[in-house]
Amino acid sequence: MTDENSQPGHPFQVANFRAYWISRLAMTLAQYAMLLIIGWQTYNLARDSGMSVAESSGQLALIGLLQFLPLFILTPFVGLAADRFDRRNIGRVTVAMQLACAAILAWLTMQDAISLPWLFSVAVFLGIARAFAGPALSALAPNLVPKAILPNAIALSSIAWQVGMIVGPALGGYFYVIDPALPYSVATGLFALSVISLGFIGTVAQPAVRKDQRPIGQIVDGLRYVGQNKMVLGAITLDLFAVFLAGATALFPVYARDILEVGATGLSQLAMAPAVGAALTALFFSFRPLETNVGPKMLWAVFVFGIATIVFGLSTSMPLSLAMLFIVGAADMFSVYIRQSLIQLHTPDDKRGRVSSVSLLTIGASNEGGDAFSGTLASIVGPVGAVVAGGIGAIVTVAMWSRLFPVLRTTKTFDPPPELSKSES
Repeated sequence: MTDENSQPGHPFQVANFRAYWISRLAMTLAQYAMLLIIGWQTYNLARDSGMSVAESSGQLALIGLLQFLPLFILTPFVGLAADRFDRRNIGRVTVAMQLACAAILAWLTMQDAISLPWLFSVAVFLGIARAFAGPALSALAPNLVPKAILPNAIALSSIAWQVGMIVGPALGGYFYVIDPALPYSVATGLFALSVISLGFIGTVAQPAVRKDQRPIGQIVDGLRYVGQNKMVLGAITLDLFAVFLAGATALFPVYARDILEVGATGLSQLAMAPAVGAALTALFFSFRPLETNVGPKMLWAVFVFGIATIVFGLSTSMPLSLAMLFIVGAADMFSVYIRQSLIQLHTPDDKRGRVSSVSLLTIGASNEGGDAFSGTLASIVGPVGAVVAGGIGAIVTVAMWSRLFPVLRTTKTFDPPPELSKSES
């Protein structure tokens, strides 16, 4: 008989989760410090070579596309890998790959040998590494804590992500002013810390591999589950289309250099603002988990996300831009918290890797794919038109999804269906 009093009441009471949280924080800090400078160097190299704002925006679109394509191509296979192999080892190898990318960029920048082809090549390798890391680490998290405190663990994991998004760009932008190679050097050390922390995670439960089904069959099985579960499908695709259309982050270098004229330090502030809003929202949920009307609140959060994006796109004032980006981040985190909790709690453990890979594909499509879309649209209609059109698209998506997936409007709590609860008990 299990003594209920012996169960941890908070995720940080679990040693494995603490190591996981430190690893995710270090990895995210490194990623966002590095990605910000990759975009800044790409845009500046393009502008300094004589390209127009529109043409340089197209180079940012290419960076986003090169990161997204590996994720798109590899998604079915990386999800299967997360369900068949030790998720800890997949995480260690892929973080080490990102470490190597950061070290290469640091060396090239020190040698004043950085170029667009090098930045494009590293973007591809980063896309491959992140494609494998995402499903493995996302599917690992639910195995580290008891189900009763999983929503708290998701909120804390989101805090690590959002703190990384806040401090990472600050590290990138401000260290770049000191020395252009310094952000990449710091990222190299942070990736090393992430790998070491993953090494401290002890043995965790791994779903049994189905021997009666071939790998391709298991991939199809995971995709079929997403297609048949309207809750999971609706939550995943809502984020896909809303953020894909309204992704303004790729155009921050354009706003920093040519619209708001605030330079590299202003670029850091633009990147930090949505992350601050998101982190404060995640911190609130880590202490006060959401319990009621979760579906309708997710839809309203995406609606607010779209409105704030429109105002940011039209703004020529730095304070107003930062305020709108703060709201963008808070609304996005509100939606992410609900969506990830619903997906994890409504998916059997033996399918979490594959379902997480599909979820992360949509995140990649909405982030890196959205970056490519925004950059391309900006090269056609201009950066302001691209951001405003994206915000309108997010609002239209909310209206459509509330009709196409009525379950999102009627879901009141995170509780999984009875048949899923019984299968995992």
